[in-house]
Amino acid sequence: MIKPDLNLVIPADLGTVHFVGIGGSGMSGIARLFLAAGHTVTGSDVRESANVLALRELGARIAIGHAAENVGDADSLVVTGALWQDNPEYVLALERGLPVLHRAQALAWLIQKHRLVSVAGAHGKTTSTGMIVTGLLGIGKHPSFVNGGVIESLGVSAGAGTDDLFVVEADESDGSFLLYNTAIALVTNVDPDHLDHYGSLEAFEAAFVQFSHAATELVVISSDDPGAVRVTRSLTGQKVVTFGEAADATVRVHSVVTDGPVSFSVSYAGQDYSATLRIPGRHNAINAAGAFAVLVGLGCDPAASLAAIAGFGGTQRRFELHGTVDGVSVYDDYAHHPTEVAAALTAARTVVGTGRIIAVHQPHLYSRTRLFAQEFADTLERTADQTVVLGVYGAREDPEPGVTGALVSGKFHDAAKVAYVPDWQEAADYVASIARPGDFVVTLGCGDVYRIVPQLLESLGHRVQAQG
Repeated sequence: MIKPDLNLVIPADLGTVHFVGIGGSGMSGIARLFLAAGHTVTGSDVRESANVLALRELGARIAIGHAAENVGDADSLVVTGALWQDNPEYVLALERGLPVLHRAQALAWLIQKHRLVSVAGAHGKTTSTGMIVTGLLGIGKHPSFVNGGVIESLGVSAGAGTDDLFVVEADESDGSFLLYNTAIALVTNVDPDHLDHYGSLEAFEAAFVQFSHAATELVVISSDDPGAVRVTRSLTGQKVVTFGEAADATVRVHSVVTDGPVSFSVSYAGQDYSATLRIPGRHNAINAAGAFAVLVGLGCDPAASLAAIAGFGGTQRRFELHGTVDGVSVYDDYAHHPTEVAAALTAARTVVGTGRIIAVHQPHLYSRTRLFAQEFADTLERTADQTVVLGVYGAREDPEPGVTGALVSGKFHDAAKVAYVPDWQEAADYVASIARPGDFVVTLGCGDVYRIVPQLLESLGHRVQAQG
């Protein structure tokens, strides 16, 4: 994988900017902002997509497939950490001596003169960022933003506003969140992850301390997550606002009701404010409290802020319904860490009623699968009624001997609750064979597991035809 050079000196003028992998949710959002700022943008991706088509309509020149000639006369290159180092466009840029920027560096360069709200944490970043943006827009602000997923109500993952505020989802996975000139930092949690990059829990938490220390105005941080509490203890000199269910939280969540779209109240500055979200899950009440803390930290009216945040309708790939066949609803979720899986399936449990939850889990990264196989198994066995485990999505990693989806399924205590089915069509057919009307099927993972959704719906349809 390509890691960002945090010491790279970036030219004052990037000229024509070429994005390698421009169709991804993060890259496409940044490319959109470069176009809005008047830059000539080119790019490439492995396939056509809605993001590619939208960028072409905005004026970007995009090739399908990776080849050296795609670089053309570009003056600089933007890449993601998921890119392999033998990518021909990346190799050519190095040979030409072009500036090669990690996507976070490109974004940091673009927004350096804005008042920046950076949202970081192992989980909840995309939802929290979407809530902040939705809340600000709802009270009449016009921020620019880059999110890791498409905000449902806006239909985009990024936008150029007219205010000086800029809201970004800041990625901690490779340390690139340390690049931003952050005014207000939101830390959703510091749950251990990305240890393949950091090497230890201590180094992971130290990066969040560094990120929080750099915030020039305010740090908003979880009162409930143990890692976040440890980070908070290390902060000196910052204005800190905590949020969560802890009794001493600055913004305290209470009276949570989860039977459907979640309802809750927050206590802040001696007053109580209540809301009902459009999305389910106790974790989303906590996310909303963090977004609320950011808005009031910016000086916004508390009641108006919470009411506006409550209008958030979710983001793509976060418990996203794709279809219902014969009473079986098929959802997709980005969850790829045991804590995220627990949150997603616990939220699903609040709205499934008498139906069952069938999880289709795609392990992401060989290192994460090896490190967290038991935690994934325990979480899936506890929160799903049945689980189908697919093969590992390696992303930026090479395969590891003995690390497959079977490593997760083999750690279930009750083997009757899990099946390891690496072939996708066989997996879809198996799900269709066990699903009953009223059940939820939830695909889980941040790889390409969403691509199995059409197969699941088709297999369910074939079952109906066979029965009829």
